[in-house]
Amino acid sequence: QVQLVESGGGLVQPGGSLTLSCAASGRIFSIYGMRWYRQAPGKQRELVAGITKSGSTNYADSVKGRFTISRDNAKNTVYLQMNSLKPEDTADYYCNADIDPLGPAALSAYWGQGTQVTVSS
Repeated sequence: QVQLVESGGGLVQPGGSLTLSCAASGRIFSIYGMRWYRQAPGKQRELVAGITKSGSTNYADSVKGRFTISRDNAKNTVYLQMNSLKPEDTADYYCNADIDPLGPAALSAYWGQGTQVTVSS
């Protein structure tokens, strides 16, 4: 069974940095697009950043220049380096990936369980 597990969330002061990680495990043939989403209390889930298998990236306007998404295909892991954090970055952050499992199961989108990021003094 394929799973995505996030780590790296926590409490950080405004202006600080955090790095989130998301590792995919299980019977995996290939991983295509990988993304980070976030959901703040009372708000809809929004796309923060995405990265293709070849490394092309895209970012929400609100995080451009502050966040960097990267991936290690050998480790089936995607990262989100977050710098110059602001209180409005406070949210639950979710990893999402398009994964082609080994065996008969079709290519599907998988989600992690989420990791909480709180930016506060």
